Amino acid sequence: MLFKDQVDFVSQHIKKNKLRVFMTVLAATMGCAFLIVLASIGFGIQDTMRKEILEDQAITEVEVYTNNGEALDISQIRTVEHVNAIVHRTSMDIMAVSQLGERSLEGNMLLTNFAEEEKSNLQLSEGRMPTKENEIVVGYQFAENLLTDAERKEMEQSTEEDAEPIGGYKESLIGKTISMSMQSYEMDEAFPEKWDFTIVGVTEKPARDWFVDTNMLVDESWKDKFQEVYEANTGNENPDLFYSSTKIYTSSLEHVKSVTEELKEMGYSVYSVSEQLEQLDVFFMAFKIGLIFVGTIAVLIASIGIFNTMTMAVTERTREIGVMKAIGASPKLIQRLFLMESAWIGIIGTVLAVIISYAVSFLANWILPMVVGAALGEDEFQDLSMTFSLIPWQLVVIASVISISVAMISGWRPARKATKIDVIQALRQEL
Repeated sequence: MLFKDQVDFVSQHIKKNKLRVFMTVLAATMGCAFLIVLASIGFGIQDTMRKEILEDQAITEVEVYTNNGEALDISQIRTVEHVNAIVHRTSMDIMAVSQLGERSLEGNMLLTNFAEEEKSNLQLSEGRMPTKENEIVVGYQFAENLLTDAERKEMEQSTEEDAEPIGGYKESLIGKTISMSMQSYEMDEAFPEKWDFTIVGVTEKPARDWFVDTNMLVDESWKDKFQEVYEANTGNENPDLFYSSTKIYTSSLEHVKSVTEELKEMGYSVYSVSEQLEQLDVFFMAFKIGLIFVGTIAVLIASIGIFNTMTMAVTERTREIGVMKAIGASPKLIQRLFLMESAWIGIIGTVLAVIISYAVSFLANWILPMVVGAALGEDEFQDLSMTFSLIPWQLVVIASVISISVAMISGWRPARKATKIDVIQALRQEL
């Protein structure tokens, strides 16, 4: 029998029992769709968290520390392949008081090398990187926290958490000159020495909405001058006045892991985004496997319907099977015909399930943010780029293989039963 004739034979018998086959296909569709949609939740949450991590910090950043408290060997670190920049920022255990006209801000000052900052691709919302010693870069929220005494007093008296920000500098800070002085945390007044700095750049808005960046980035050449002023005004040498942190930036995300491993071999303690992503991927791998396992149970339940349908088909076609055997049909051919029918049910159910799953996923990502936002009373939640459901092609392949395999396994036993039907008894059966 030609393959075309086999297909025609199977389709004719399916048409004879449309309702029964339809219900069986529906069960297979629901089982497979449940598997895909359930597993897509795991993929969606993982995708959201990966995006959050990658947007929250520099993806090529590697933090490095010494285990014994000694200074880092920068020259040794520069020999590591794919190291693009080494940013060594130094903060002071002292308060920087900035003055712009009647406005002032008490914040933190960071000493850095702007050439390395530029290599690390430090993002600015406006302006440029400094080229002179008296040029600085300020944080994104620096301007809105430059307050007058009246505005600061009004802010302290305000008790509403959701109140609009009070005051702040509304114009661009680019090109503005601020007067900066230092004040020890143990003293009530700032040191008399003052320096004028020109703001030439403003950093990009922090990825986390709750983070407020009011830092001042100053060239590291000022370190000795600031220390002299501190010693002159306090009368003591403070070895712990400066706190340093070193971050290495690789040429691309693909090289973060290799650089991290090489630094570990040098004896340094390191932390990078790649390690966080690896831990996240391991957790979600187990989570997704669990969801797929639960979804497979639904497919197995649907296989009961396929098994019953194929068993009834064999029983109803006993005489027909006997005739086929009598005219020379081999047991393998008979078995193949019934396996083709069960496979057809599995394939059609899988195709419909994939279509339905994508539709459900689209609706979930569209409607759920609005529903959750309305339930929590937070309109901002609707604007978040959160993925509730994600269906990658790998999930479709896995679900299709499981669904079709289960369908064929369900039809295998009835198909084997059909090959063992006795020809004489089958022909004696009344029509």
